Amino acid sequence: MRIVVATRNRGKLEELAVMLGPLGVDVRSLEDYPHVPEVVEDGKTFAENAVKKAREVAGATGEIALADDSGLEVDCLGGAPGVHSARFAGEGKDDRANNEKLIRLMEGVPREKRGACFKCVVALAVPEGRVYTAEGACRGIIGDKPRGNGGFGYDPLFIVPDLGKTFAELDMDVKNAVSHRGKAFARAREIIAGLAAGREGR
Repeated sequence: MRIVVATRNRGKLEELAVMLGPLGVDVRSLEDYPHVPEVVEDGKTFAENAVKKAREVAGATGEIALADDSGLEVDCLGGAPGVHSARFAGEGKDDRANNEKLIRLMEGVPREKRGACFKCVVALAVPEGRVYTAEGACRGIIGDKPRGNGGFGYDPLFIVPDLGKTFAELDMDVKNAVSHRGKAFARAREIIAGLAAGREGR
């Protein structure tokens, strides 16, 4: 079974390929479908964005499409950056710029008020129109400076209290076991396994 992941983000694709590997599915990305236009993420929630991306990519490719939308919600910032996590520092800015903005906004905030939550919603859309969703979340603390060389996005700033390390300092297997994306994909794998069984039974 082939699944098209609705992303051109290499770091995200590598993580997802590891998570989906045990299922034996053929994982492709939008790099393999250059004719598919970028999907405008104008939803007000992670779920709205994920479902929209999955539906549009499934329709454009004729394949089962998987999309996820995730982001960081910082307590003392009223839940920001939220759905704007990837564009926090402005359109066209990179992860480093987003992290630098977050550090500036939280300068002087004591540790006990630096709580945050990473959230992820995964959507799976089949060309026939059905959409399935799975969710995951992970609580943590925002550090005052980046730590670690792994991951992407806000990973160098997001500390998992029980482990005392940022996402960027964790091995991939450990990160996938505790992260918002890992938890969402653990549920999504069950959905994918059911879809695969259904298609094989046709």
